[in-house]
Amino acid sequence: MSHARRCSRTACGRAATATLTYVYSDQTAVLGPLALYAEPHAYDLCDQHSERLSAPRGWEVLRLAPDPSAQGPSSDDLLALADAVREAARPVAPPPTIHPADDPAKGVRRGHLRVLTTE
Repeated sequence: MSHARRCSRTACGRAATATLTYVYSDQTAVLGPLALYAEPHAYDLCDQHSERLSAPRGWEVLRLAPDPSAQGPSSDDLLALADAVREAARPVAPPPTIHPADDPAKGVRRGHLRVLTTE
């Protein structure tokens, strides 16, 4: 199953590129960049349907242009990626060695206390 969001218009299978929301109190339709998450009261539209959008008589359509600086990864995304690569490249610490006095068969030693097992 594809995780790409599709246009909300009936019988349209194209990928969504914009999100349409209505502000009923202001009689305004707001068309902006595709929202990060699908909302139940918003409509995802493809390029073709977002260009041909019209609102009811008396309503205003606000078209929000995408921010050009938001295209591509941000500096925060690149820093997070660099940190993840550094973390993955960090050498794995060897497992601790068991001291003969800490042998579980003889009991586990914790500081000045010792736990004895029943034999």
